[in-house]
Amino acid sequence: MVPPTASNYYHVLVGEEEIRTRIESLADEILAMPHRPDMAAVVLAGAFVFAADLLRALARKGLSLPCEFLWLSSYGAGRSGAEAVTVRAGAGAAVKGRHVLVMDDICDSGRTLAKACALLRAAGAQAVATAVAVERGRSDAVMTADFAAFRGLEGFLVGYGLDDAGGARSLPFIARVD
Repeated sequence: MVPPTASNYYHVLVGEEEIRTRIESLADEILAMPHRPDMAAVVLAGAFVFAADLLRALARKGLSLPCEFLWLSSYGAGRSGAEAVTVRAGAGAAVKGRHVLVMDDICDSGRTLAKACALLRAAGAQAVATAVAVERGRSDAVMTADFAAFRGLEGFLVGYGLDDAGGARSLPFIARVD
């Protein structure tokens, strides 16, 4: 149920149950990869909610992945992405020789996802695949995700890890700010 205080400000696009169901099927899609990942790289801060759910779904299906964390930023406190992606913490030596699954909250321009993949390859990852909670599907994106829980959602999105200047990440649904 949507909290009453959110209903006047947010337009819910994807509810809790739909998210839960989709994450389970996304785990099945990832498990069908020819070369299963043997490590996850979670892009902070936005991907922590999505990653936690997806990692647990994969573990329930028999694939428990160790995690590396990347801290990248392209939005800052604004509502539009910057041209440059800031690296606050990059990949460590643990990714060397691994098949890494990058997990991020959103693929909008694709710049953050491309930066994460480049960092992992530079650190020696053998292969890199990507999974996001939301992919916009922009025609001008520099990169698209290999896997996306939801595609083509429009507007400024919050909830399920997506934020508005650091707020609204903990909402249990994905919503558009009205």
